[in-house]
Amino acid sequence: MGFFGGQKNKEVKQKVLCTVYDHTRTMDQEIEAMSHILNDLLLQSLNEGREIIFLCVGSDRSIGDALGPLVGTMLKEEGVSYCIYGTLEDPIHAFNLESTLKAVKRRFRQPLIISIDAGLGEKEQVGAVLLKEGPLLPGQALKKVLPAVGDYHLTGVVNYLDPLPAAQFLNDTRLHTVMKLAKTIVRVITYNKGRSG
Repeated sequence: MGFFGGQKNKEVKQKVLCTVYDHTRTMDQEIEAMSHILNDLLLQSLNEGREIIFLCVGSDRSIGDALGPLVGTMLKEEGVSYCIYGTLEDPIHAFNLESTLKAVKRRFRQPLIISIDAGLGEKEQVGAVLLKEGPLLPGQALKKVLPAVGDYHLTGVVNYLDPLPAAQFLNDTRLHTVMKLAKTIVRVITYNKGRSG
């Protein structure tokens, strides 16, 4: 769970490559644009002989944090051929993230890792999906120190943050919002499925 307000992490470069907003009339065009950017990244990595991994981070014990495992489950149901870590049945969360990363390092030589997680942002950002360059910083919104994950990451902004504790916002997040974001992310990833194999 990351935070996308005014905070910046000086140690990790994170450039926004594309954004999809659910409240715009051009959402389908935004999904297509993000999908093309992601597909180009995947094809370039495949041409370099790199394995593709989608690492879906989060916990199924909190609605707001269940976005990653929900996306992982949906990707498997869609028959996505890339390696997927993190599902509702077998989530990747704070307690097993490090051991999962060690297992990935042992199994793959130099994979391209696309991380997926829920995030908190400003009120007007809720419902947005961001594709960012650089690693995901899981647990940032909850002040957890976890390893940075991935070469690129997709984040769905599930709720906004104000002076109340961030954990309360995870519990107050609407399942409807999480489901919409999960479906959007899966559409982005599978948009070119027929063309990229």
